[in-house]
Amino acid sequence: MMISIAGVLAVALAGWAIFRNRARAQVAPKRSAPAQRSAVERSSATPTPASGSATPAVAAAPVAVPPPALAAFEWRQVQDLEGAQRETLLEAIKGIPRPPQSLQKLLSPEFVARAGSAELSELVMGEPIIAAKVLSTVNAPFYGLHKPVTGIGHSVTFLGMNTVRNICVQYMLAEAFKPRLATSQRAFEGIWRASAIASELCVRLSKALNLPDQGALSTQVVLGFVGHLSAASLLPPKALNDWLELGRLERAQREQVAMSLSAGEVGSLLMQAWGLPEALVNHVRAIDRVLVTPPSAEPTAESPRLALCYLCARLGERLATGQMTTLQGYDPFLDVGPDTFYLNQHLRNPMLRQLPAALASAEVQEALAQMMGGAAKTA
Repeated sequence: MMISIAGVLAVALAGWAIFRNRARAQVAPKRSAPAQRSAVERSSATPTPASGSATPAVAAAPVAVPPPALAAFEWRQVQDLEGAQRETLLEAIKGIPRPPQSLQKLLSPEFVARAGSAELSELVMGEPIIAAKVLSTVNAPFYGLHKPVTGIGHSVTFLGMNTVRNICVQYMLAEAFKPRLATSQRAFEGIWRASAIASELCVRLSKALNLPDQGALSTQVVLGFVGHLSAASLLPPKALNDWLELGRLERAQREQVAMSLSAGEVGSLLMQAWGLPEALVNHVRAIDRVLVTPPSAEPTAESPRLALCYLCARLGERLATGQMTTLQGYDPFLDVGPDTFYLNQHLRNPMLRQLPAALASAEVQEALAQMMGGAAKTA
């Protein structure tokens, strides 16, 4: 009888142990060591891949602490200026001539959304000098057309509405900025080339990524260089010597010393004085502020658009100044420095997941090779 009771107890204990283990397996979550660590722990524990190594579509999250130079930089807005500083800057801006009146119509939301080649042709032909310059540029090696075109409508057929409109905007802006010194002339030429490369990159990348309002997006990239043109007009000649070759953060520091505000803020004030749409001015202003603005916890629809515009502007500058000669092998998710620290975080928006693939595509690489070859021939 004692053996029988002991056997029963042993069976019961074994059954209870099996039941307990099964219950724990059902209640306990599946654990993955990387998933349980914080974002900062993951980023600090993840080594930076070598430049030639294969990388995923979206790299690991960057460290949360910005570089010291970026952390120490105080971005000023017009409301941060003292009265005398503000008045001096606004007075200097008044000295920059207005572009043709037709620029306002060209940039109006209605025109951007609905105008076709006929409407664009009519608008540009009202500015004969602009029309001649646009056709000259369209037929230059930069755009690689296989046969010459003689009208704005034909230009749209071969290059697309967005590209031709951006060329028109560039030449209308050129009417407001006339370099007076050789140093200024060199800076202007670099800015024009950078804006042309950046806007064309934006046209092609926004299409590849299927972002909304692609025409408005690439035009905003062009307008983002208005502040740089303003700086080239207002900075002392000595400050312009190596200005465009500096990184965006270093340039902003120099601009605030000389003009009280950075180029992006000055450009926004100028566009307001020209009477451009307030919503457009705000979008353009926000592009330059990506330098110092971390993404919000809840990204807006504008976040990927601003990130792409900022990226195209910086790449346009690097390519125009010879700091880069190609985008082959370039991965924006590995490009982390003072100028791109916050940009790198903005680029992690799911809408930009295919950005490295878009940059590496044959279409973008061939177009860029043509632009760089054309730029070299026409410089």
